[in-house]
Amino acid sequence: MLILRSESDPIPRTWVAAFQEGLRHAGWSENNNLRTDLRFAADRSSIRSSAEELVKLAPDLILVHSSPGTSAIRQKTKTIPIVFVAVGDPVVNGFVEEIAHPKGNATGFTNLFPSIGGKWLELLKEAAPRMVRVGLLFNPEFEFSKTYFPPIETAAPRLSVQIVRMPYRSSTELGNAVNAMAAEPNGGLVILPPLSNYPREFILRLQETRLPAISTSRSFATAGGLMSYGADNVDLFRRASSYVDRILRGEKPSDLPVQFPTKFEMVLNLKTVKAMDLNISRTLRAFATEVIE
Repeated sequence: MLILRSESDPIPRTWVAAFQEGLRHAGWSENNNLRTDLRFAADRSSIRSSAEELVKLAPDLILVHSSPGTSAIRQKTKTIPIVFVAVGDPVVNGFVEEIAHPKGNATGFTNLFPSIGGKWLELLKEAAPRMVRVGLLFNPEFEFSKTYFPPIETAAPRLSVQIVRMPYRSSTELGNAVNAMAAEPNGGLVILPPLSNYPREFILRLQETRLPAISTSRSFATAGGLMSYGADNVDLFRRASSYVDRILRGEKPSDLPVQFPTKFEMVLNLKTVKAMDLNISRTLRAFATEVIE
């Protein structure tokens, strides 16, 4: 298993626990008929080294989280079966040829698809009704981030919002983007994947400038961001155990279609709401699956 998060982060531990619980229900138990080697990777260097370590172990299967993690594993092997979790669009990323027929050694569960971008903008506008300008923060190194542009930009006129594309490549550029959007009133930010580790100074700057922002990652809201909306990763990892079970019992990844999320979670940070002096509607609060008081 390769998880693209810090080992000290408690959130991915809940993913691993859900996956292991699913395996136990399927009849697989550690030190009985199963051995699991788990690696956490928080940066590009550790992703590459962890991928190399796991492939050298010659496992029967590799479960991998995230697009960078899946890319690193696929660069090392074209034969070991791979089950990926939370990888965005696996076709755009080149992990499978088709959703229904992967045609390779990889299949799994995606957490995102472009049409969700319109929902991000709707939720942000509902949280900050006076918002008229929204910056799309994206890392140009990841081409799949751009697949979210069309649905967001299509929704913008209906919501009376102007969209500004804002590429970044470093923490400094993240801060500069916040300052640029905050220079004029009634701005906001949509943070496109795959940003998952948010620099503390970035979160603080959003709060200082009272700039509402939304991300797909739950960790953004728990770290002090305004809100997040995305797939329930705990559920995805639990479902991934079914594919691991089927492959270990003889099925091929190429015969198992990529699956989409069926459960979503919205996290709303009321402490940040208060700090930004926003008036959140009862409807939006009711929609949230978790409210941080």
